[in-house]
Amino acid sequence: MSISSEHKPLGKQVTSSLHMVSKQLSPIVELNVGGEMYTTTLSTLKKHPGSKLAEMFTGQPKLRTDSEGRFFIDRPGTYFKYILEYLRSNQVPTQCIQDVYKEALFYDIEPLIKQLEDSPQIFGELVARRQFLARVPNYSENIELMIRIARAEAVASRQSSVIVCVVRTEEDAARCQDALNGLDMDKKSVVKFGPWKAVPSISDLLDCIQMDVEAKGYKISFQPHVAEKGFRFKSHDFFYKFLFTWW
Repeated sequence: MSISSEHKPLGKQVTSSLHMVSKQLSPIVELNVGGEMYTTTLSTLKKHPGSKLAEMFTGQPKLRTDSEGRFFIDRPGTYFKYILEYLRSNQVPTQCIQDVYKEALFYDIEPLIKQLEDSPQIFGELVARRQFLARVPNYSENIELMIRIARAEAVASRQSSVIVCVVRTEEDAARCQDALNGLDMDKKSVVKFGPWKAVPSISDLLDCIQMDVEAKGYKISFQPHVAEKGFRFKSHDFFYKFLFTWW
């Protein structure tokens, strides 16, 4: 009796292992990617051996399965069809470029990443806009500061405002500081951007600020901030009011 009881679990274990091996070697693979179902071949998924996607299906399966036995990948399923299309036919997607690029980075499909980076959308973002913003001191930190200030002022309000000082040159920075000293407001609540050494203008930077705040899910607009009469500088040369709308 003791021998029989000891061998039962072993038999189940062997059966389970054989099942996993057969699943691993199956040429047809069913996937559940974020709730979207796909059927493809193992060779398609492993087309680029150095990719993370190929690694998922190399050797013993490394993914969990759903209730139907499909391999589950916890990523946005909508864009996986573009990944599959590229793997099947080398067709570079022309839609949802930014989102597909994020997925290509996740799956580490190097040839697709490089081709997407040559597209106008990604090239413009990586080479033009991001390189410009890298020359604006503390840009990302200031975006987060703006959001913290806006959220702090949002209690029982439909909108909250953040005053931003934007200066392009060192000379403007000095003038901005003089102007700031004359403004009737808490100086700590004014977020300063600049100066920078690059071609884009103040208007370009303001557009970037709006774009990046909106990318975080906020509804935002901006306008020149005009100070009271008798102010010795044209405050709208430097100061802008960003309005966050909550509802």
